[in-house]
Amino acid sequence: MIRNIELVDFLSHSDTKLEFDSGATVFVGENGAGKSSIIDAITFSLFGEHTRKNNKGLIRRGANQGFAKIEFSANGKNYQAIRKIDSKGTLTAQFTENVDGKYSTIAEGERKQFGESMTKHVEEVFAMDFEKLQIASIVQQGELNSIIKAKPKEFKELLNAIIGIDKLDTALASMRTVQREFRSSIQEKFGYDDTQVVLLENKIAEYENESKNAQPKLEQLDVEKKEQELLISKLEKQIQNDSTKESQLKDLESRKKEWQEYAKDVIKSIQNEVAEKEEIVNECKPCFAISKNKNEIESEINKIQKELSVIESELSDLEKKQVRLEEHEELAEKLILKDGKCPVCDSTVDHLKPLFQKKHIEDEIDGIEKKVAELENKKEELEQNNISLMNDLEEIKKAETILSTHKIKNESQLDEISAEIKAKVKQMQKIPLTIIPGQLVGVANLDSHAKTIYESIVSLEKSTSGFDQQELQKNIESRADSMTRLTQINQEYGEISGNIKKAKIELENLGSTLTELKHVKRYVTELENIQENVYNRDGPVGKSLRSWSLEIISQKASEYLEKLNTKIQRISLSEKTRDVNISCYSRNTMLDVESLSGGEQVSVALALRLGMSHLLGASNLNFMILDEPTAHLDSERRKSLVNVLSQLTSLKEDDLSMQFIIITHDAEIFDDSSVENIYKFESNHNGTVVSRL
Repeated sequence: MIRNIELVDFLSHSDTKLEFDSGATVFVGENGAGKSSIIDAITFSLFGEHTRKNNKGLIRRGANQGFAKIEFSANGKNYQAIRKIDSKGTLTAQFTENVDGKYSTIAEGERKQFGESMTKHVEEVFAMDFEKLQIASIVQQGELNSIIKAKPKEFKELLNAIIGIDKLDTALASMRTVQREFRSSIQEKFGYDDTQVVLLENKIAEYENESKNAQPKLEQLDVEKKEQELLISKLEKQIQNDSTKESQLKDLESRKKEWQEYAKDVIKSIQNEVAEKEEIVNECKPCFAISKNKNEIESEINKIQKELSVIESELSDLEKKQVRLEEHEELAEKLILKDGKCPVCDSTVDHLKPLFQKKHIEDEIDGIEKKVAELENKKEELEQNNISLMNDLEEIKKAETILSTHKIKNESQLDEISAEIKAKVKQMQKIPLTIIPGQLVGVANLDSHAKTIYESIVSLEKSTSGFDQQELQKNIESRADSMTRLTQINQEYGEISGNIKKAKIELENLGSTLTELKHVKRYVTELENIQENVYNRDGPVGKSLRSWSLEIISQKASEYLEKLNTKIQRISLSEKTRDVNISCYSRNTMLDVESLSGGEQVSVALALRLGMSHLLGASNLNFMILDEPTAHLDSERRKSLVNVLSQLTSLKEDDLSMQFIIITHDAEIFDDSSVENIYKFESNHNGTVVSRL
């Protein structure tokens, strides 16, 4: 039982303390006045849970910290739980027991890593956790009425949620997850899972049939392989023989080409020799005629050289004489007589010597110039003749050099060379470019190398006689076809052999896998049986649990109904297929729920809810919160609810007495009731203000 609750700077409450009766405590007020904050205060102080977004949202606006404290009794002991939260989000908590007026600490905080948890100790005292408390002791708006108004199938779902049978769904999902993960691990390990046993058996049968059917094909390929190998061997021998002839034939052509090249080289060599000798004859033949006048030309050159020397001397003397006369001419111009007197001594002179007469000197100079011109012409003529003779002498020297170079001393040597040229030309004309066997003597006489080439050609022609190029090509193509077929046979043989080997390995692996999967299948089948019988909400365990729960709820609800002033003495819940039906009895008469009055329906609904609460272990705390229980109820049912609550709070039996906390905005329904502990919640600018009515 809850004794009191204290809220300081918690949600909209700045400083609120509420005392609770053992019967019913009612919170009235408009929406938003802070009534539902009491539920958050209870769950936060006990379990650290609430309906707000985060812990900081619990602190009243403008405050730095807040706390919620609850004092309650359970199992004959008194406890106190308090949790604080500051603006940094720091949480502190303490759970104590009141022994003889002194509080002894049971647990502090939630240091689970050190094995310390206040919530865990609270759960041990209540014998339930936060989720079970929500189901057992907190009836949200509309839930009370939904028990009666729900359809049988919906009532079953509601019942499943309240008594926790829906947890089987979670267990079933977990079981399926385990099974799926197990199956996935099997799939990862073996490549198959237990659902593929038949597939595996079919694959094994396919591999066995494949190996069985492949054996005749292998034998057939083996026979054909031997036939092809024998044929290839015969063709290889024939081709090898023909290839030798083909090679010799190529060698024959090569030797013929060699002869042609050699013959051309010999002819070219003779041609070059003939050309050289002809060049000697042509160069040397005119040299004898050129060189026979050498002595005469040399004598004439010497004569001209002497004449040129004399002329050079005369020209030199004339040049000197002309220079002296020109000097005298300048003096004569100054020695002109004036009035018969000498211009130097002024003596009377009849006439000057010719040497000082200008006219005489000028005549002398003219005579010298004419003589010089005459000599120059003669000199030029002699020089031209000398040049011509020197050129002739140079030609003679060249002719002598040519003869010396070719070592020709007389014309008879040139005649011998001409005779050699004629012989070489005849020899060259006899050399054939194409060898015919009948020409052996002529060719062989050429030189030893020519004879060797000829004999090699004759031998090769003899050994290649009868060779057929087309037949060789035909054999090569046949061999290629046979080798291609042999390759295909080997590939087919290898592929089939590989498939047989692979099939054998696969059969071993699949056989081993199949054995494992059969064990897995038996194991999974057991898991599926467990899922169906234990974890399926409609399985044997679920049905048994629901049947037992329905019996307990029916029994407890009936005990409450017996204490209420109604015509209903007993209520029975029964499951049929997918539905849960509610049956009400007045002694031995069954009453239809729809035929009950509004008050009787409320009594039945509340009795069922209390029965469910007891089923979940709420007896350790024996309190129930009804949040807006009058919502969706008409005036008759509202009054009936108050009446029923009044009767229930007056019960004194330990196993049936229950503390009720009722949150509602319909304060007037309690005006004529026996409920006295009523608090009014109002909202102002400072937050929630609570006053006792």
